[in-house]
Amino acid sequence: MVQELKIDATLSLSLPVIDVRSPGEFQKGHIPNAINIPLFSNDERAHVGTVYKQDSRESAKVLGLKYVTPKLDGFITDSLKVAPDREVIVHCWRGGMRSHSFAQHLTENGFQQTKIILGGYKAYRNHVLDSLAAPANLFVLGGYTGSGKTYILQELEKLGEQIIDLEGLANHRGSAFGGLGQGEQPTTEQFENNLYQAWRTLDLSQPIWIEDESRNIGKANLPKPLYDQMRDAELYFIDISKVERAKHLVTEYAMCKNQLLADSIHRISKRLGGLNEKNALQYLKNENYYEVALIALQYYDKSYLKGMKRRDQDKVIHIPFSSTQHHENALALRKQFIYE
Repeated sequence: MVQELKIDATLSLSLPVIDVRSPGEFQKGHIPNAINIPLFSNDERAHVGTVYKQDSRESAKVLGLKYVTPKLDGFITDSLKVAPDREVIVHCWRGGMRSHSFAQHLTENGFQQTKIILGGYKAYRNHVLDSLAAPANLFVLGGYTGSGKTYILQELEKLGEQIIDLEGLANHRGSAFGGLGQGEQPTTEQFENNLYQAWRTLDLSQPIWIEDESRNIGKANLPKPLYDQMRDAELYFIDISKVERAKHLVTEYAMCKNQLLADSIHRISKRLGGLNEKNALQYLKNENYYEVALIALQYYDKSYLKGMKRRDQDKVIHIPFSSTQHHENALALRKQFIYE
């Protein structure tokens, strides 16, 4: 039996999800944990689309059947790997012909429950963007580079607080050095999908800790409504000395290859200035990572301060900490400044 469900009802089910769009569509963005079993390859999809535009819908259907027919047995085999209990959710872009034909094929071959997302992936994307625009009780954690903000968030989560780790979701720490040691970044679309996956588990009326970020985290961009909320919320700015932050950065980046660090220094060379770049590269060559970090912080501190000054200063709460002891800082932040 094939059943169409609205996106809210679909997401409440704990069923495997099969995305029948082309590999290129899937790579650009997909429902987290969905499995791609494409009806058409990228080239086949392009060919069918061209025939549809230049000839007719019927000609495109005939061509589509020509491409799909040899794959029918494989669709069943692959789907059983995804859904051995023969219960599954299927979707394409708009919930049209591709998902209906695939779902019907599964039903005719022994699948007991086959759900189709009404409106397809497009409906899911609209739901994601609407959800991420919803008002939330955001507690924005700020601080200069090297303050260990991400680690404090993780400690807050261990203490039972709600958090969103934007940099973890983006696979990037948000600076010229931020991609070092990280995996490949998701597309902005996929970043939004992954963000929603975490967002939907939260109680938006309760405090949600989130790190202060610029609109872009590496190549991934924050949804504007969420970014605007972050800029309007109170900023809890943890103030830690440059010396302590430089020490922390050494523990973060000293294990990276020197060439990768040098490449990152080159990327901010215009902002550092020629002399600072030269000195940083020399310190790097001598493996004096602490001095490299101090030079880099000259630029990053100025940059962050510039952005912070554009905020409503009545909403900036300065919190001095003597070190980057993340657990102790999280305890102090939670107890002294928020929940006392």
